[in-house]
Amino acid sequence: MEKETAQRHLLFVINPIAGDVEKEELEEEIKEKCNQHNTTFDIYKTTGEDDQKEIKTLLEKTTYDGVFAIGGDGTVNIVGTLLIGTKTPLGIIPLGSGNGLSKDLNIPQDTEEALNLIHRYVIRNIDTITLNGVPSIHLSDLGFNALVVKRFCEGSSRGPGSYAWIAMQEYLGYVPKFYKIETDTENFEGEAFMVTIANANAFGTNANINPNGILNDGRFEICLIEPFPKAAGIGILYKLYTDSIDESVFTRRISCKKAVIYNIDHELLHIDGEPIELEDPIKVEMHPKSLKVILPLPEDIE
Repeated sequence: MEKETAQRHLLFVINPIAGDVEKEELEEEIKEKCNQHNTTFDIYKTTGEDDQKEIKTLLEKTTYDGVFAIGGDGTVNIVGTLLIGTKTPLGIIPLGSGNGLSKDLNIPQDTEEALNLIHRYVIRNIDTITLNGVPSIHLSDLGFNALVVKRFCEGSSRGPGSYAWIAMQEYLGYVPKFYKIETDTENFEGEAFMVTIANANAFGTNANINPNGILNDGRFEICLIEPFPKAAGIGILYKLYTDSIDESVFTRRISCKKAVIYNIDHELLHIDGEPIELEDPIKVEMHPKSLKVILPLPEDIE
């Protein structure tokens, strides 16, 4: 744990509409924790308009000892991408419906426990990747899941139930798309139900697409689910939720440091849960240990 003799200065980026936590009470808890541990702080509340630009301005004006993203994966992405390549670490207080990166980092999902990272923590470096220069910290993909993510973002309902309902609606009519993938280790050409570019392990829904992925090994994985009979879908889903997707005959994984993905059918893409359009081909590059993160002490992880 970092020494607390010197006063620390933190920035908390709060998404006011994320989670069920009363935000005024949350701010009081932040104030109390910081006062107890010789820490000053600033708070920025997202509005959905020019947030990244506003946060970047704050970071240019003030030197912070850490920036905490308080919200879901979207908030984490906004903050985290600004901190890549800097000395300022990213902290996460998960409040979203998925919270995928925080789960892969073993950050407590309970708000009060996560707030202990203000004073009980260790800082570690993790890898990031870029897709045509656009940063990705967690998981990105093309194909079926990207379609579901897009529909989910367009809807007004949130939570795992809404995501599952959209997935069921899209599943029966979805047609696998054609991809050509070139990497520094092996190549792939053919149809796929979905193509996941994984820097980590599991989606926010807890579906583990990359069980053996390591966030700081200098590599990323391209995880393919190839075309399968519709009747096999339940079995694949079961394996995703039991960390055994590698046992499926319809999956393939390519571990690499760089890749070029030719999105032949111009299928939808999302980066860290945010739908995005990129020109073809998509060049994927690894940036080893380029982001500092605030993590629980080993003894605090159950």
